Amino acid sequence: MDYLQRFSLAHHVFPQDAEGESFFPTPSYPKLQRRFQMLSREPGLGLLVADVGVGKTSAIRNLCRALPRPDYQVVYLCDTAVSPLDLYRQLATELGVTPSHRRAHLWQSLKTTMAHMVDEQGVQPLLVLDEAQHLSDRFLTDLSGFLNFAMDSRNLLTVWLVGQPALLSVLKMQCHAALASRVVARVHLEPLLQREDFAAFLAHGLKAAGATSNIVSDSAVELLFRVSRGVPRQAARLMRETLMLAHEQDKSFIDDTVLETVLDEESL
Repeated sequence: MDYLQRFSLAHHVFPQDAEGESFFPTPSYPKLQRRFQMLSREPGLGLLVADVGVGKTSAIRNLCRALPRPDYQVVYLCDTAVSPLDLYRQLATELGVTPSHRRAHLWQSLKTTMAHMVDEQGVQPLLVLDEAQHLSDRFLTDLSGFLNFAMDSRNLLTVWLVGQPALLSVLKMQCHAALASRVVARVHLEPLLQREDFAAFLAHGLKAAGATSNIVSDSAVELLFRVSRGVPRQAARLMRETLMLAHEQDKSFIDDTVLETVLDEESL
């Protein structure tokens, strides 16, 4: 028997690939959902920031996967340490464009392909640039020009810049004023700051994993809320470790003593 069997769980609590029913919409998620839907109808530049572990990538992934296929083609790029040209070449490969070593030729090929996708195929391209706080100043400057289609008369591509709050400081720099002015949707995802929201998050995760009864004491929920500071990734990790330890101790209910043992072990 493993801990999943002991607690009658079908899978791990808070799986990394949570989506649909297993995804928990935090209080700030509806704002992101509205902005995302707006840009799915009217292409433009969106900005999503959140602290580490709050769930910005899982939130944008959940929204992307809910888009109707084949009306949208989503391209997700996270290798932000590469050169601007290499990143555009990655985009070209994803969109079926033959990559070029010349930026001007690559830009034109990408724009021509996207125009064909939108006008002839009825497919809207959507680009997600994750960990965007690491994008170079050179790339961000380039991006503003790249988004200028047909003498800035239309938008063909929806772009979401996803990153940590440091990205906000980067975009406030004078050299990025042109790009910042193009942002039409800004969302800052917050951790679960209210106890009620955190308790709902925990209950949702356990139920989605298959739990049919309450297996966590109120005092354990309170302790988990305080030590995780409402950060979903931190809470999820501690919850899984606590469930495994409870199984090792032959317990079928989580109280604060089990969680305290996990915390003590981590402090060593």
